[in-house]
Amino acid sequence: MEKTPEQHNLLAQMRQVADGLGQTLAPFCEVVLHDLLDPAHAIVAIHNNLSGRGVGAPATALGLARAADPDFAQVIANYANTFADGRPAKSTSVGIKDSEGRYIAALCLNVDLTVFRSLNSLLTQFGSVDSAAGVSETLEPAGADAIRARIDRFAARLATTPRALKADERKALMRELKEAGLGDVRRAMEIVAAYLNVSRATVYNDAR
Repeated sequence: MEKTPEQHNLLAQMRQVADGLGQTLAPFCEVVLHDLLDPAHAIVAIHNNLSGRGVGAPATALGLARAADPDFAQVIANYANTFADGRPAKSTSVGIKDSEGRYIAALCLNVDLTVFRSLNSLLTQFGSVDSAAGVSETLEPAGADAIRARIDRFAARLATTPRALKADERKALMRELKEAGLGDVRRAMEIVAAYLNVSRATVYNDAR
């Protein structure tokens, strides 16, 4: 079917979107642009090729279903998928309509979960500790946990987060810490500054 100028323009713009996403999400996410008006040769752009397909490959079953039904969901996010070689994937498909409400394209993102699952396994192994050793130690100054816990409770009462506290709220916090005796903890100002993500000078000023 001959495309209208509008449809040609939409596809051209989506090529740029696919290119930008491909560069941003490389190398872990495959970005594929499908022309749903030519389902037999649907793929018109593919970046970070993880599936082994190429330009000119046909539309998937999901693409065919979307092309046939203008009421098909426009966004299907984070659904389970599988590459041809069995690797697990997480996919998102976004349908693109023209001004007549007809699907003309689909932008698909396919993330290879194998890499992330392997990385998660490595991080879990690296972060594991031997609790059976019977030894527990902290490299933080004594009282640091008490200071952070008091800050968390203070922020919670205001329905905010520690890093979102305003100047007057920080001043009230510093008064509360002082009254609780936590201002005398060694390196207390550094602990507070790091937890609030402000400078030590700011904390000293708030404590005046």
